[in-house]
Amino acid sequence: MTETSSTPRRIALLGAPVEVGASRLGTLMGPAGLRTAGLSPLLEELGHTVIDHGDLLQRDLTPVDGAAPDNARFYGEIAAWVRALSAKAYELARSGAVPIFLGGDHSLSMGSVNGVARHWQEDGRPLFVLWLDAHADYNTPATTLTGNMHGMAAAFLCGESGLDALLGDEPRACVSPDRLSLFGTRSIDRGERDVVKARGIDVADMRALDEYGAGVLIRRVIDRVRAANGVLHVSFDVDFLDPSVAPGVGTTVPGGATYREAHLVMELLHDSGLVRSVDVVELNPFLDERGQTARLAVELVASLFGQRIMDRPTPSNAVFPGGT
Repeated sequence: MTETSSTPRRIALLGAPVEVGASRLGTLMGPAGLRTAGLSPLLEELGHTVIDHGDLLQRDLTPVDGAAPDNARFYGEIAAWVRALSAKAYELARSGAVPIFLGGDHSLSMGSVNGVARHWQEDGRPLFVLWLDAHADYNTPATTLTGNMHGMAAAFLCGESGLDALLGDEPRACVSPDRLSLFGTRSIDRGERDVVKARGIDVADMRALDEYGAGVLIRRVIDRVRAANGVLHVSFDVDFLDPSVAPGVGTTVPGGATYREAHLVMELLHDSGLVRSVDVVELNPFLDERGQTARLAVELVASLFGQRIMDRPTPSNAVFPGGT
């Protein structure tokens, strides 16, 4: 059967409550926050079959020994997460499901995307990655100002050096830099800016969104993927959104995507029929305001999987889990 944007999906949820890659604690509560905000029921209402695989837990990870690179904080702990996530992501992608990885900080993408990329390499289709994020996350241990590994995720996925032993025996499946699109970027360190420019990575920063519009720019990404007969992984960091609508994140940067821009991006991605895996990262319920950010993140994932703007109830009539 040929899949289209309207084809019901088999969706696999997997929580990854890792928080040590970030600068502030609290993202370990992200998977629970997304579930509490009604992610599974909403996806099921859209006709999809949802299987929740629960959370990977730190106690289930294999400890990583050996020397850590300089300037990579909590390297051993994150390496354990990344190895486990890569193996699980590969397994879920091979099953034919659409995996949604619930974070947790953005370091989890080093594992989730690697595992998904490995599957699609074997299947003979190129994997493109859309990085919806205020930050480029293209630092390496040599360029980072903080040592926080959530800011190195995209660079690692594109094969940059400095974290070469991170995966251990887990096969590394790099994403070519010309298949990475940074979208909504508005905070980038000088060192990583130079590398991003040198690699020719596609960047749609907030000035570009203001000048050309989110719809035009996301269609350009979609057209590139379709022209290569590729598939798309969407790595959605909630700090892509403006802090006025999404305060529940530890790395807020003013001037982010609006509610309407974000929904338009997700709806157009759904219409493309190209999305085969998703990360939702950096939700920090400890910093949220009455679940506002968690609910918006869930709404946006729903848009990515087929909910239309006309289908949304007004807030006064909205149905939330456990109430009417």
